Amino acid sequence: MADVAIVGTGYVGLTTGAFLAHVGHRVTCADLDPAKIELLNGGDIPIVEPGLLELVREGVDGGRLRFIVGAASAAVNADFVFLCVQTPQGSDGAADLRYIEAAAREVAPALRSQSVVINKSTVPVGSTLVVERALSRSDVNVVSNPEFLREGSAVHDCFHPDRIVIGSEDHAAAIRVAELYESIKAPLLITDPASAETIKYASNAFLATKISFVNAIANVCEAVGADVREVVLGMGYDKRIGFEFLRPGPGWGGSCFPKDTKALVRIAEDAGYDFDLLKGVIAVNEEQKERITIKVVEAAGGSLQGTTVAAWGLTFKARTDDQRDSPALDIIRRLTALGASVRAYDPTVTDDLPGMEVCADPYAACEGAAVLVVLTEWDEFRWVDFGKCRAAMAGAALVDARNLLDPASVRRQGFAYTGVGRVS
Repeated sequence: MADVAIVGTGYVGLTTGAFLAHVGHRVTCADLDPAKIELLNGGDIPIVEPGLLELVREGVDGGRLRFIVGAASAAVNADFVFLCVQTPQGSDGAADLRYIEAAAREVAPALRSQSVVINKSTVPVGSTLVVERALSRSDVNVVSNPEFLREGSAVHDCFHPDRIVIGSEDHAAAIRVAELYESIKAPLLITDPASAETIKYASNAFLATKISFVNAIANVCEAVGADVREVVLGMGYDKRIGFEFLRPGPGWGGSCFPKDTKALVRIAEDAGYDFDLLKGVIAVNEEQKERITIKVVEAAGGSLQGTTVAAWGLTFKARTDDQRDSPALDIIRRLTALGASVRAYDPTVTDDLPGMEVCADPYAACEGAAVLVVLTEWDEFRWVDFGKCRAAMAGAALVDARNLLDPASVRRQGFAYTGVGRVS
């Protein structure tokens, strides 16, 4: 059992802390926001993530997890200090390391000799050296331990990771970090810090590439009269390709892919390499959002002026309340810029957002709409009474940007269905 400090109680920090407490460590999570700490100590969490609330409450009730204000206070008795602070994208595309440097400087005086500081945030190559300089402690090791958590499945991913990656110039420090995960059965890769940091960026960039590729293939399917569902089925049975991340849609978003792809382009540029392939992946993603917008315009008859559009889904993916870089919001902004009034519904969003009215249920969103567009793949949308939706609408057009619905079923309810890369 180790004493662990987590600096930052955002998505990564909170999930990591709750998980480490569950496997038996004593965990103190620190944040700058007193209101958030009060919320967490009161047995609630500020995000939607399946299973996380129960995991947090278990840790608190068992006395293995606590929350305090101030990173230095959390680090005083810690054997390991995880830095889980934000690394936002700067105006030049590079990751902004101000927060991680500030966190390192704050904990530096409080650290025990021979403790280990762990970069859990997604950081550019060379960030272990940045943290080492900020700490200015020769008796403390800095290790890279990137996270690979999927929003909506983060708790599952903690207990069933595809791999655990640890990057360190000190093998003994790496082994100590590995021992934190000794109860988890997963491949363990111990490497140098630069390789560990690159693995994280390369993984996210490759997944983004798969999504952009299948979106481009869907567009080809529309052009040649093929059905993307059959094409993906034929591709996915090839074990070298697989089925994961081969679902066409409105583009990728969230807190990681947009930021990390642009950061990797910048990392490559700074090292003298023009990562033109990844630039193309990013460009295809922007194009896909525009193509979905055009589908809605065409479904409305060629113009959105004075038209009401019903939008289902505002988060960047289902099973989360995260709206960061959501393609749904980007598409809605494009629709409103073309003159549409948008009535939206999302299971996790209750307050109105700029440029739209957020409704209490999917039926209310359909009131008076000429077009219904499905932008997030919430399962509950499959089971809506589409006859009731059609009766509430002024028009009959349905644009399924996630290929979530059964076209035949909604057509029987009177809808004119349009999907992505589908011929039927």
